[in-house]
Amino acid sequence: MLSSLLVESSVDVSIKQLLICIVVSVLLGLLVAYVHMYRNIYSKNFVITLAVLPVLVQLVIMLVNGNLGTGVAVLGAFSLIRFRSVAGGAREITSIFWSMGIGLATGMGYVSYITIFSLIIALFLLVLNTLHFGEKQKLAEREVKITIPEDLDYPGLFDDLFQHYTYSAYLDSVKTTNMGSLYELRYRIKLKDSRMEKELMDAMRIRNGNLTIVSGKVSTNREEL
Repeated sequence: MLSSLLVESSVDVSIKQLLICIVVSVLLGLLVAYVHMYRNIYSKNFVITLAVLPVLVQLVIMLVNGNLGTGVAVLGAFSLIRFRSVAGGAREITSIFWSMGIGLATGMGYVSYITIFSLIIALFLLVLNTLHFGEKQKLAEREVKITIPEDLDYPGLFDDLFQHYTYSAYLDSVKTTNMGSLYELRYRIKLKDSRMEKELMDAMRIRNGNLTIVSGKVSTNREEL
């Protein structure tokens, strides 16, 4: 049932076999594109690429068909494309790898195998995204900028508050502002509960004389594998 549709070691592929492989590649490519779009930020060009990629990879695999020299040339072409492309996030890379896997399988004739495999993976990913699997609910990482007057001794000034409201707190930088009359402290903290952020800020305002306090998300690069 899950054996190859194509005859092994054969260079002749019938029109019927070719059309079956192409149709399966197109349908499964659309499935990958739909799963990628589900509750995700995406671009039109990227999802079109996901839908077309299985057919393109299938074409390449059928052209190689056991020819070592052609296989090495194809490997070089794929490497060139990879190193001239910007690395995406984890979900983008997963979708691309899935699409290429479909093209590899259909190019070798394993139509039933890749169809069952893709349906299971699609269902699994949809369930995980629907259940918000892996999302942080209470724990929140914040970058806090606190302005204090120059007469305050800032080492240990907020340690008791951080011990109560956070799991960890690190002083990243200190700089002077307003001609040296103020200090700006920059902390990176992990809140025990994001709902207690206002309570923490109110407590810090009492310590710093109600001067400016800025709390925001930690600036990081896009998640990459």
